[in-house]
Amino acid sequence: MSVEELPRSSPGERGSDARRARSGILLPVLFAVYLALLTWIVIWKLEIPFVGTGDLRQLKLVPFAPSACDGASAPSEVVVNVLLFVPFGVYLGLLAPAWSWWRSAAALAGASLAMEVVQYVLAVGSSDVTDLVTNTAGGLAGLGVLALARRKLGPRASAVMSRICAVLTVLALLAAAIVVVSPLSFSPPRDVLVAGQDASGERTGAASVERRRLERAAHAQYCRENPF
Repeated sequence: MSVEELPRSSPGERGSDARRARSGILLPVLFAVYLALLTWIVIWKLEIPFVGTGDLRQLKLVPFAPSACDGASAPSEVVVNVLLFVPFGVYLGLLAPAWSWWRSAAALAGASLAMEVVQYVLAVGSSDVTDLVTNTAGGLAGLGVLALARRKLGPRASAVMSRICAVLTVLALLAAAIVVVSPLSFSPPRDVLVAGQDASGERTGAASVERRRLERAAHAQYCRENPF
C-alpha cells in the first residue's frame, strides 16, 4: 500500500484527538491542585502550615455525638465536610472509570483517614471519626453525581464534568486566596504564650504563662484519655 493510499484522519478527528490529549494531561493536574488545596483546608484551615503542641492534639471516636471534651458535630460543619469531598469523588470517577464502587470507596476513606492521622500526629486539630464518615460520604456523592451525568449526557459526560471540575477548582483557589488575605481565621488557637505577653497581647508574668500552659496540657491529656 502506497503512502497515498493510507487512510487519513479528517481535521475534525485530529482536533478531537488533540482535545482528548490536553484533557488527559489537564485533569490529573487539576486533581493534584484540588488535593493540595483540600489538604491545606482540612489540616491547617488555610493557615500557614505549622506543627502544633500536644495541647491541640484531640481524638474523638464517636461520630456526631458529644464527647467529654467536644460538643456534638455542628450541622454546618457536617455539610461543609461533605461538600469538600464531592469533587474528590468526581475526579476519582473521571480518572479511574474502571474502578468498582467499593474500591473507590476504600480510596476515599483511606484519603480521609490519612488526613485525620496527619492532624493527630502534627497536633494541629481534632481527629474526628465524624469527619471520616462525612468526607467519605461526600466522595461517594461525587461518584453518584458523575454516574447520573453519564446516564443523562452519555459520551459527553466526561468532557462536561471535566470542565465543571476545572471551573470549580479555579473558583476554590480564588476563594482560598481571598480568605488568606482576609483577617478571618478558622484554625484552633496555637500555644504561643511567652513570658511578658500572652496570645491576646496582655502583659503577664512567667509564672502565669507556665500555669496556663500546664492547665492546657492537663486538659489535652484528659481529652486523650477520655475520647468518648
